[in-house]
Amino acid sequence: MSRTEPSRLGRRGFLTGAAAVAATVATPATAAATAPAAPAAAAARPNILVILTDDQPKQTEWATPKTVGWLADHGVRFTAGHVATPLCAPSRSSIFSGRQAHNHGVLDNSSPYNLDQHTTVQRYLHQAGYRTGLFGKYLNAWRAADNPPHFDEWLLESPVAYNDGTYNDNGTVRAVPGYSTTVIRDRTLAFLDKAATDRRPWFAFVAPKASHEPNTPEPTYAETAVPAWDGRPSVTEADRSDKPDFIQDATATLADARALRRRQLRTLLSVDDAVQAFHDKLAALGQLENTLVFYLGDNGYTWADHGWLKKSVPYRPAIEVPFYVSWPAGGLGSGTVDHRIVANIDIAPTILDAAGVTPDTPQDGHSLLGTESRDHLLVEWWKHGTAAGGPHTWSSYVSTTEQYTEYYRIHTDAGGKPVGTGEVLFREYYDLEADPHQLTNLLYGATPQDEQRLGIPALASALAADRTA
Repeated sequence: MSRTEPSRLGRRGFLTGAAAVAATVATPATAAATAPAAPAAAAARPNILVILTDDQPKQTEWATPKTVGWLADHGVRFTAGHVATPLCAPSRSSIFSGRQAHNHGVLDNSSPYNLDQHTTVQRYLHQAGYRTGLFGKYLNAWRAADNPPHFDEWLLESPVAYNDGTYNDNGTVRAVPGYSTTVIRDRTLAFLDKAATDRRPWFAFVAPKASHEPNTPEPTYAETAVPAWDGRPSVTEADRSDKPDFIQDATATLADARALRRRQLRTLLSVDDAVQAFHDKLAALGQLENTLVFYLGDNGYTWADHGWLKKSVPYRPAIEVPFYVSWPAGGLGSGTVDHRIVANIDIAPTILDAAGVTPDTPQDGHSLLGTESRDHLLVEWWKHGTAAGGPHTWSSYVSTTEQYTEYYRIHTDAGGKPVGTGEVLFREYYDLEADPHQLTNLLYGATPQDEQRLGIPALASALAADRTA
């Protein structure tokens, strides 16, 4: 998967081609309802709002009906939204840079300073005259006293907590009482309010802690009843002998998953309230039409799938996330469904494309405003340190129909750099059409003839090329 330049269509070209794109990627029912906006409607550079939740998997829309009503039902719902690394800091660095983790250098949660700040979307936008703000979680292990580069305003929480947290408030580290989602919401609203007198376009990165552990809900929602959930086949998988060792040793149960799911949904109810408040503020400011909004999770989460109750694994619940985009003035305001494989590495290229900014560093993602469609995605993850247990470092070739994964004898050192022999320790291959819950690893006990029939040599070669691109 080679790195790409921004879409050649650009935002102006997208406006004239929006109907054609919708016809190819939307469902028949929604394609007919999509019409391109008039070019004049997007003449001004759009405002940019990125709302990033923490550890939010798919199948959580019950808790976010206002968000879905605004950004999916009146925007674009990407059904195949992914993260390129299912871990917080690498994922966030991919959002900021549009690059895979092996290119931006933040491979684990211990090395945020490995990110080249010159490559970030906030640097490009700030340099282009945007007013920039960051509210909530930034990068894991970022020191609270350090100001986030290329932001005009910020309320950066570190360490991240649900109640009465410590924040870097525009350069001053102080305690701020209150529930963190509400604190972040109110500070974001104050930033948006300044648009009434400051005519510059703005970029706001809003990152609440929800729905990360310990999944502490706001008191209002502490006892809210959530819909029952009976699991899925991967939760009650009886035989995991075809899985890697750490999955064979996993012990999470359906009861564990139900408890986690309940806590996660309750925390997301407050996020949904915040998103509604942002919508209402933009409407009051007259900026709803020309604001490009993204909503996604920084990674998914398994609900005891294959016995695993975490993230960091190459299984669909961990690497797939809710992914919504809205920009009415740019033709993304009519409730379409897009089935392309998209990922967090596509956010920065899309933002820069919409803002008319050409990056001076390579990006691995591509603008979602164009017609480009990838046939697969590289997803990767690194083990930090040498402690026993947990996932091995892995990389995965993910398409809509199949997934091939290799695990390696590699780990990151104290500086977040990869070390190790690179020996392949284990492999998995799943037919996602016949086996969407990834129950049967077709490489377990496979013969060389089986591997040829499955196309494994070609997949291994493609994965090797992706890892060095």
